[in-house]
Amino acid sequence: MPNRLIHATSPYLLLHAHNPVDWWEWGPDALARARSENNPIFLSVGYTACHWCHVMARESFEDPEIARILNQHFIPIKVDREERPDIDAIYMDALTAMTGSGGWPMSIFLTPAGEPFYGGTYFPPVERYGTPSFRRVLQSIIRTWEERPDQVQRTAAAMRQRLAYSAQLKPQPGDLTPELLDAAFDSIARLYDYEEGGFGSRPKFPQAMILIFLLRQHARTGDPAPLAMAEHTLRKMAQGGIYDHLGGGFHRYSTDERWLVPHFEKMLYDNALLARAYLYAWQITGKPFYRRIVEETLDYALREMKHPQGGFFSTQDAESEGEEGKFFLWTPAEIEAVLGEAQAEIFKRYYDVTEQGNFEGKNILRVTEDIDELARRDDARPEYIEALQDALAHTRKQLFLAREQRVKPARDEKILAAWNGLMMRALAEAGAALDRPDYIAAAQRSADFILTAMTGARGRLYRSWKDGRPRHSAYLEDYADVAEGLIALYQADFQPRWLFQAETLLTVIHERFWDDARGGAFHTADDHEQLIVRRKDFYDNSEPSGNSAYAAASLRLARLLHRPDLAERAEIIFRFVRHLLPTQPMGFGHLLCALDFHLRPSREIAFIGERNDPGLRALHQEAARHFLPDTVMAGAAPDEAAALARRIPLLAGRSLVQGKAAAYVCRNFTCNLPVTTPEDLAGQLAPDSKTAPET
Repeated sequence: MPNRLIHATSPYLLLHAHNPVDWWEWGPDALARARSENNPIFLSVGYTACHWCHVMARESFEDPEIARILNQHFIPIKVDREERPDIDAIYMDALTAMTGSGGWPMSIFLTPAGEPFYGGTYFPPVERYGTPSFRRVLQSIIRTWEERPDQVQRTAAAMRQRLAYSAQLKPQPGDLTPELLDAAFDSIARLYDYEEGGFGSRPKFPQAMILIFLLRQHARTGDPAPLAMAEHTLRKMAQGGIYDHLGGGFHRYSTDERWLVPHFEKMLYDNALLARAYLYAWQITGKPFYRRIVEETLDYALREMKHPQGGFFSTQDAESEGEEGKFFLWTPAEIEAVLGEAQAEIFKRYYDVTEQGNFEGKNILRVTEDIDELARRDDARPEYIEALQDALAHTRKQLFLAREQRVKPARDEKILAAWNGLMMRALAEAGAALDRPDYIAAAQRSADFILTAMTGARGRLYRSWKDGRPRHSAYLEDYADVAEGLIALYQADFQPRWLFQAETLLTVIHERFWDDARGGAFHTADDHEQLIVRRKDFYDNSEPSGNSAYAAASLRLARLLHRPDLAERAEIIFRFVRHLLPTQPMGFGHLLCALDFHLRPSREIAFIGERNDPGLRALHQEAARHFLPDTVMAGAAPDEAAALARRIPLLAGRSLVQGKAAAYVCRNFTCNLPVTTPEDLAGQLAPDSKTAPET
């Protein structure tokens, strides 16, 4: 018989709907039952693509004896961390405080009031490697709850006080200067792996936001070191096993220092953020390699992760047919069966495929010497390099088609507002820079989906949508990430409704999330379910924090709409963590990028022309192909500019030049003479160009 989770929308919860555990969803009914029975809560938090979540489900939650213990002595609650990041964040903070580390599955024990008093992650069914069995943990918690209730209450009270810390933070004094960015870079450089790229040792995460900061640091200072670090890492990742060489897109992280063996799940947010990092590397260097990775990554998302109505799904699982990575692994014989002996030999040599394999007797594809490196050799013949490129492209396509016949990893088909905002931005920016109208169209469909299917009364967003059902009030990052995506989309297609919708979302943040007493934005709205604490989150982890994204979106809208109040709120957010940026920069990648934008002299470009005018498109394409981290862009048709200028001052007084589409480049609101050709625009965008005021 199914348990209560059969009524959930979350695919992760539905996976547990037939466990013998009598699961509850988080909510007032479950908490009331815990209070009425005076039983502790066992809170299990995970997500669909989490490999060890599936392992613990099979080993423990499908075990009748363990289920009996949970049902008799606990109120077992199952939470999808992607649907309820508020719950996940609170209890992950608690777990980290208790144990010094965290992760998923998160297994944490609470009082009926929701206060944590013990926790861990994966517990095996029997004791392994010094980790107690789950059954032993449960029995110990039962004894402690029944025999030492005072100890439980003291621990719970201390944890509650500690968790309230973030809401008590205040902005710090001190100037916001470029020296903060330089000090942050110095700290990042000390963590850099100069041999394999990336930061630290195993496991290695892509750290897309830090890589974007490095590219911005290079653009601001001209220092070649941050660009070299970013390029080295981007190339190592795209050559390693963390990248899907046949289907495009990146796996979650690497279990080793060399980017070889990944955790095989694919997350929408990783691929959105990494697509932007590779795009900016292409804009700076012009190297085709980076463009190829951008397009393969976004094409993967459009092929595998897009709902027919326009939104994007959340994740793809690490497992298929019960084995982690099975879908992505190859033996030499499998490759030879598809390609034939001659072509297989070329492919195997290039992608390091051997009989012994590099992962459990099979092969994760990886590149040990890239084509660009081969081409730089003194004995390299151009015709050989070109033939090798063609052969590899052909064999990749053949093997991809063969792989499509395998059982695919499961896909979590819930649609999350924040993650869709990240993908919307990646598609919009890549579409404009690479002249890919299909990417812009996909971003437009995603925006329309969020603003219709996931938006309720008075501009309030929902966090999650699945099978026609929007659920859960949106969180700070949902509003802020969608706003950033809409601003990027406006700068790609100049449809003003996106910009004004972004302004509406930031208004909701100010009215519902902003702390008027201390500053900063709470993670949850003022009418959200009351949890044990109301947190503020400033740390950028695997995705931007809500406050970082809010600061970044506010600064861009402040320039586009002349809203200095938005810039003032961004400054307040920076001051909350100003003292941490020089010494703990790895936790503030997106916020550092926002601060970099804030500290740069502003540059604005206004475009005037009919939407279908090739001249306007050529001008816009010229601007979009450059890496312009200090720039905002606005555009309008000639007959719309005057009316729009009331809300977008950058468009005021702009018109065609001798009947031609024109671009107006301004620095700190002092403008050059307008230009009508891409060549003249490129001259004004050059780093050493000077501003010549209009006459």
